[in-house]
Amino acid sequence: MAPAAPALELAGEGAACLDAGLLSPVRAGTPVEAAVGDMAWLQAMLDAEAALARAQARCHTVPGWAAAAITAAARAEKLDLRRLALAARETANPVVGLVAALGAVVAAETPQAAEYVHRGSTSQDVFDTGAMLVAARALGLIVEDLRAVAASLAVLAAGHRDTVMAGRTLALHAVPTTFGLKAAGWRQGVLDAQARLQRILDCGLPVSLGGAAGTLAGYAHHAGPGAGPEALLTGLLEAFADETGLAVPVLPWHALRTPVADLGAALAHTTGVLGKIAADVLVLARTEVGEVAEPAASGRGASSAMPHKQNPVLATLIRSAALQVPALAAVLAQCLTGEDERSAGGWHAEWQPLRECLRLTGGAAHTAAELAAGLTVRPERMRANLQATGGQIASERVAAALAPQLGRAAAKDLLTRASRAAADACRPLADVLAELPELHGLLTPRQLAALLDPAAGTGLAGALVDRALGHPAEPATQGIPPFPEIPPSIQSVP
Repeated sequence: MAPAAPALELAGEGAACLDAGLLSPVRAGTPVEAAVGDMAWLQAMLDAEAALARAQARCHTVPGWAAAAITAAARAEKLDLRRLALAARETANPVVGLVAALGAVVAAETPQAAEYVHRGSTSQDVFDTGAMLVAARALGLIVEDLRAVAASLAVLAAGHRDTVMAGRTLALHAVPTTFGLKAAGWRQGVLDAQARLQRILDCGLPVSLGGAAGTLAGYAHHAGPGAGPEALLTGLLEAFADETGLAVPVLPWHALRTPVADLGAALAHTTGVLGKIAADVLVLARTEVGEVAEPAASGRGASSAMPHKQNPVLATLIRSAALQVPALAAVLAQCLTGEDERSAGGWHAEWQPLRECLRLTGGAAHTAAELAAGLTVRPERMRANLQATGGQIASERVAAALAPQLGRAAAKDLLTRASRAAADACRPLADVLAELPELHGLLTPRQLAALLDPAAGTGLAGALVDRALGHPAEPATQGIPPFPEIPPSIQSVP
């Protein structure tokens, strides 16, 4: 039996439970990590409590001086985070203990204000509003990083507009493309994700205000005899949204979990977009491909055993997040089916997956910003790899040029047979084609060489890059590389 591992010397009971990111390096040390950590979450719930008191003061149901005292006391550093976590085991949510702890702080500083803490509210109002505040702060960081990614990719797309490389489908060489078009595609995905997150930031993160069963009854009890429904539906709700910077929901959403499910879906989309970039980089950075390389940094990518290796760490981290977030977002979608006016277990199941979605996406976006800004592109390797099939990468272009004379099906069949013969004999496709009797007199060596030139077969790649980057579009005929001059007999239709 192996000896037991020695116990780690950690300071305090809480340190032993600290999630320092050891198993999640993609977010370790990134700005989003602090924005969604336990202290940030605690502060967000306290912010919700303080904002609610201020909103009630604006509606004259809480004295202004009491709201000010609650706001001053609502600081996370004044509470014992670990004690609150342990207390949550007895109530199934952290808000009950938080309210008691906040009330104690307020009572110690302004005794008369303590009775106004959490007035008319319920745990879910505070927790869900706090969750939306955490999400808003995290999304701000993510969107900023996505802007940086998109800006770097725009530079790559413009700079490599005409850098020819092998297009690959199902892992094999297909037809020529350009690295500029690949980078423009990456950028478009990032812009789509950025726009989706921005829409959520602008109007999709609502305050939660419903009271015990979503009827606002608790707030109505303290509204006074002269306050009608409009004061609660409009006055208090809008004041609370204004104090938090969040949106006004149509209805209380305790059991209507669309805001959380939508957020999860958008984060899964974002990591998927970034994961696409990472997956492409991982393929293109392979030793035998070598068309791109990650930015170098001292010690980064080192192997524990192989001195020669510099592993593609950034892309690996991004992809790890992209593989996790969709599964976590699925948990959030499943919680849409919660029962009654508050779900037992369904609501609770959202918390950790939501936090993980936010910090994994934030880590991926921050890492992608570094990757895109420092990515090394190697056009010389791209040119060399284009020759790997001896001209077969341009077979589609040759078949299209011969189709008017031979017929499309016959031309394709001829190029298929010639390509297989060239591959079997390890010969250039041009040499095999030159020996085919069917082509005798139809193509000169110069014409054939022009058809097989990968640089002439990138289609509208350059024009597509211009379009994606917002440049004025060229006339369509100027963007289509012409076939080389072909004898009239080939140009005619059979």
